[in-house]
Amino acid sequence: MSTLLVLCRFVHFAAVLLLFGAWGFRPLLLGRTPCAAVDRNLARLGRWLAAIALASGASWLLLITASMAGSGSAALDPTTLRLVLGKTFFGQVWSWHLLLNAALLVWLLTRLGERPALRLTLAALLLATLAPVGHGAMLDGLSGQLLILNQIVHLGCVSLWLGGLLVLLMILRQADGPPLEQVLRRFSGVGYGLVAGLLVTGLINVRVLTGQLWPTPLFSGFALILLIKVLLVLGMFALALFNRLRTRDSQRHLSTLRASVALEWLLGIAAVAAVSLLGTLPPLTA
Repeated sequence: MSTLLVLCRFVHFAAVLLLFGAWGFRPLLLGRTPCAAVDRNLARLGRWLAAIALASGASWLLLITASMAGSGSAALDPTTLRLVLGKTFFGQVWSWHLLLNAALLVWLLTRLGERPALRLTLAALLLATLAPVGHGAMLDGLSGQLLILNQIVHLGCVSLWLGGLLVLLMILRQADGPPLEQVLRRFSGVGYGLVAGLLVTGLINVRVLTGQLWPTPLFSGFALILLIKVLLVLGMFALALFNRLRTRDSQRHLSTLRASVALEWLLGIAAVAAVSLLGTLPPLTA
């Protein structure tokens, strides 16, 4: 059951992160410049991601219910489900989360989904309600609220980076797309802020959750998975720097640039998988 929970967390986190990030980064990369192919792909992808997020989110609830009740059959018991949704912190947060997810999916299946500001608002709220789940709920009072706020900022940075890479890939695949040098400079400019946000909020998370600057022992449990995540993110940093150096001659090295951006995105997805496992492990404390 723990393996299924990690898988559900990974699928759900990836879908929600990409939803907000792709929609949020599209205007940052292209402004108001029309790009029919990219917008069409984003609209189709958004519907699929919202549906996947809803299915994986519901599955996550069932697995948590079964884990709390100590029985797989309890996950389908209405009374047990009501208890989890109404009497536990996870259930109360998850009720709103699933309602937002369902509302977003319905929104996208109608013409209302063509309004970018409203769908982005729903996606932002959906992303924010992921923050109190897992380690974000470890502390009470003001400390807990600040930790959740820090986690929201962290998730926002991750989401925009991964979603931005996805939109950039879509642009790179267009034969008649906008000038690449301009797009890459815009991406790099926002990227500096995202990297800074990731580093600061990530260090705060580690310090608060473990009581240390870095958890020990290094090659065991929580610390090992955290190390793998950090190495994956460092790989993304290296590729981002490589892409930045290729800005001026991007058109001549388009195939290399596509491969580099795709690899950077895949490393990011692998980091999300590591986080999905990390959230099920107890942090090591000093």
